[in-house]
Amino acid sequence: MSGKHKIYTYKSINKLVQRLRDDLNSQDFVLLYAYNGTGKTRLSMAFKDAGKKKRNRPFVVTDGVDKPLNTIELQADTLYFNAYTEDLFHWDNDLNNDTERALKINSDSKFFKGFKELALEERIFSYLERYADFNFKIDYEQWTITFYRSDANNIKVSRGEENIFIWCIFLAICELTLDGEESYSWVKYFYIDDPISSLDDNNAIAVASDLAQQLKRETKRIKTVISSHHSLFFNVMYNELKKTSHKTYFLHRSNGSDTYTLRVTDDTPFFHHVAMLAELQKASESGKLYTHHFNMLRNILEKTATFFGFNDFSACIDGIDDEVLFARALNLLSHGKYSTYEPKEMGEDTKELFQKILRAFLSRYQFDLPNMISEPKN
Repeated sequence: MSGKHKIYTYKSINKLVQRLRDDLNSQDFVLLYAYNGTGKTRLSMAFKDAGKKKRNRPFVVTDGVDKPLNTIELQADTLYFNAYTEDLFHWDNDLNNDTERALKINSDSKFFKGFKELALEERIFSYLERYADFNFKIDYEQWTITFYRSDANNIKVSRGEENIFIWCIFLAICELTLDGEESYSWVKYFYIDDPISSLDDNNAIAVASDLAQQLKRETKRIKTVISSHHSLFFNVMYNELKKTSHKTYFLHRSNGSDTYTLRVTDDTPFFHHVAMLAELQKASESGKLYTHHFNMLRNILEKTATFFGFNDFSACIDGIDDEVLFARALNLLSHGKYSTYEPKEMGEDTKELFQKILRAFLSRYQFDLPNMISEPKN
């Protein structure tokens, strides 16, 4: 079976990784959209690990003499950005004096190979000034970073500012890699997972645009996987890269399952909203409904309303029996901070109400809902 609606199913993450690497043999980019909790970070690490090759180094030359060396070097091929990248930095808040606050760098990571010699401050700042209003200094002896503004030194930046600063470091290293810097000659792939945490929509658009322009400079040597749960960032990346050689997928994994599916979405970057609706229908039919499902349903109604030019999501259920009750329920029950990681099951009356709203919505808008999971074949 082929075509834009093809669904590929993998019963292990390693099989999925192999698929992505196979795609990059003929494509410059792979774009993945996936919900939080799907396992995007785990996938990025599995992709990185798959590229590590053992290289025996039985001897080392010392003073012109070969001496035994009982170590095996792992040669990587992937420079990645994900939650683990952010963990390479941690704060020293100077608890005793509360004045010399600094962000400490884990200099043992290969991420920083050549960092000191290459003096990246100017490159980093050329990106940072696009997104933030603070500056920084790097102490290469202590491997610390201090931040300052015109009116204050040793400031503690916000979590969002910290994230964008780390992202700018990654962009600077990407630039060096694409320029052919020897320290990063080992890189064959970039794997970038959700670089826009804690950013507003304006910065999400700017980050996506800057990233795309950077990556399009050199695609002969470096191939790239980009995964995200952020629909705006994903859509900007799709539009920026649509004229390149690329594959675009919706990545899905049911809760508690080890089975992954890739659905080709090359010409429909917002297919994930339909997939979300299919997931809600499946949950409704099974009766396994949790409080966060109301948030998902309201999100879909809001996106549908926007598509049709309505001012409010309630227009999607206007004229339906019990529309006032439905609108009130969606307003009240979708405002809680319901977590998909600690799900709380709905009561029976609430389940029945949810199912009525979903049926009414689907009877008005005839979505072609996919079967997201098929039997594993790989």
